[in-house]
Amino acid sequence: MHQSKWIILTIIIACQLIVVLDASVMVTAIPQIGRTLHMSTTSLTWVHNSYILAFGGFLLLGARAGDLLGRRRMLGIGIGLFSLTSFFAGIAPTAEFLLISRALQGFAAALATPAALALLSATFVEAKERSRAISMYSAVSAAGGSIGLILGGFFTDFVSWRFGMFINVPIGIVLLYLVYKFIQPTSIRSGRFDIGGALTSVIGMTSLVYGLVQAADYGWSNPATWIPLAAGAVLLAVFVLIETRAAEPIIPLRLFANRQRSGAYLGRFLMVGGNFSLFFFIPQYLQNALGFSSFEAGLAFLPFTVAQFGMMYIIPGLVRRYGNIKVLSAGLIIAIIGTLLLSRMVSAQTPFFPDLFILLAIMGIGAGMVFQPLTAMGLTGVQPQDSGAASGLVNVAHQSGASLGLAVLITVFNTSIRAEHPSVSEFAHAVSNSILGSVFFIVSALLVTFICFASVRQMTRKRALQANK
Repeated sequence: MHQSKWIILTIIIACQLIVVLDASVMVTAIPQIGRTLHMSTTSLTWVHNSYILAFGGFLLLGARAGDLLGRRRMLGIGIGLFSLTSFFAGIAPTAEFLLISRALQGFAAALATPAALALLSATFVEAKERSRAISMYSAVSAAGGSIGLILGGFFTDFVSWRFGMFINVPIGIVLLYLVYKFIQPTSIRSGRFDIGGALTSVIGMTSLVYGLVQAADYGWSNPATWIPLAAGAVLLAVFVLIETRAAEPIIPLRLFANRQRSGAYLGRFLMVGGNFSLFFFIPQYLQNALGFSSFEAGLAFLPFTVAQFGMMYIIPGLVRRYGNIKVLSAGLIIAIIGTLLLSRMVSAQTPFFPDLFILLAIMGIGAGMVFQPLTAMGLTGVQPQDSGAASGLVNVAHQSGASLGLAVLITVFNTSIRAEHPSVSEFAHAVSNSILGSVFFIVSALLVTFICFASVRQMTRKRALQANK
């Protein structure tokens, strides 16, 4: 790989790392943030959801902006705004100020991320280089969450949770310099922004997640739950209607005509829905049930992180030998086994080593086998004019899965706790049930793999037989 390509790949991966890392860097700091800003358990979920929902909701608009205004320009604007809003989040004097800053961070990330992934697709066109680049990008995307836990725990225990936000400022300045020095300007073309589609998708998803979080406190029959759920469903239906009629939609519906791409988006949504929730519940279990400090809870994810990054070097060879579908299926099965065993293992008396240590490593191996094939298949056969939208959809599936999965499993968690002040055993039981919910998400991703990708393989074989006749 040429040196200039390595530099571009480093910039893209660094950008993706800080964006993904910020989705989890606050997790191990949750108890301290709650005490500092006087936030309840339910309101603390919005420290994550305000970032993730804005990120996922505006990704497609960010992808469109990159197509029209130039990807280098949007990457630079996104990184600059991300650094600025990170500073505001770090100095937040109130809960409301923090949540607004986190939402603006998510918006900035939505401008930068699709531009970075589209630049990767345009830079690495040779099959072997492209496979390696996507493998590294996918490993960072998947493992960034666990790296965030470690850094967040370290800052919380030894400096302050606020430093997890401040650290983005110097990193962002360096990245801005590298972007404008090493990445060439990309073409600008005329076109329209689908503002209606962007707003209905963001407000619709936020309303759905809000309704699910409300269900955890008020139950399903309360108007505070079903009204936002119904509004979210209606707004998302309006979004689909807008996309069918818009001259230049943020989601060209033709992207879903390819069953393999559709399966990759849905499979990613479900896998992340189960996987990301673990990053929220396990650190709290380690701190509240096993007595870990914030930093120790972050370090506990090292088996997961090391295993996942280690797979980055193995996956390209496995994909070349066995193909994306077989590697993806094997990874999902391993992830299911590890997550299921973990859900049964969690209790107030479970030793971290070797029980939880081994299971986290198994789950890391499974996750490390899943995201590279899903990323590659999500970009398969995309026309150049749709590359920004396709790369945006990959990330939309990731972030939407994280926010919706967390909202669902928070409801499972709260439903499992009957007492206002639960004992350690009751808390561990609720975490166990939530992790079992993660298993259902990952099993669903495996079913999508069998249904969508098996039918694609059958169609390919039929075409090959017809061509040989």
